[in-house]
Amino acid sequence: MVNISVFLVMCILLIILPGPDTAIATKNTLTVSRRGGLQTIIGSCCGLLIHTCAAVIGLSAIIVKSAYIFAVLKYVGAVYLCYLGIKTLWTIRTIRTQPPVVEDVESMDHKYSQQSCFKQGFLTNVTNPKVAVFFLTFLPQFVDGTSGTFFPFLIMGLIYTALTMLWFVFYVYLLDRISAFMKRPSTKAIIEGVTGAVLIGFGIKLALEKAH
Repeated sequence: MVNISVFLVMCILLIILPGPDTAIATKNTLTVSRRGGLQTIIGSCCGLLIHTCAAVIGLSAIIVKSAYIFAVLKYVGAVYLCYLGIKTLWTIRTIRTQPPVVEDVESMDHKYSQQSCFKQGFLTNVTNPKVAVFFLTFLPQFVDGTSGTFFPFLIMGLIYTALTMLWFVFYVYLLDRISAFMKRPSTKAIIEGVTGAVLIGFGIKLALEKAH
């Protein structure tokens, strides 16, 4: 592995750029709870670990080179993102008709399954073929081609996943600290609307993505 400092800086810059994972984590933190946001993050990071393993053993290369496999994953991911976006927009009707209610964590957990939060984070990440493309185009730039790539790929994938986890834990805790304002019905409706539109936008963008 070469130039680890550049690799770390690039990872941090790429991680903090908003994407589908950020949208899902934001939605679940504000509509479920801090615990729901953390469950979403764990799901996303599990998806990253699968992409890491796939890149290490060469499956990502097969996915990228196979137009059919790439298309299947792409459309599955796109449909799922659009589904989450539409579902989020639909909840605005309920939010606007409900009075402000303070719910404890246990009651929120009954209403919104933490398992669902994990599943949303996991599926959003693992069905995104762009992550596979990212691993195969980004990671090789920091590996010495004259030596083996198995362990460097594995180490860099684990580092990227760990940095992703750290950033989103900080992000979720920050959202949770300002949740009193963010969970007001009017504010929540706006956030749900923006998040739903963003998720649908990411879904359409993913559907139009071409294999390289």
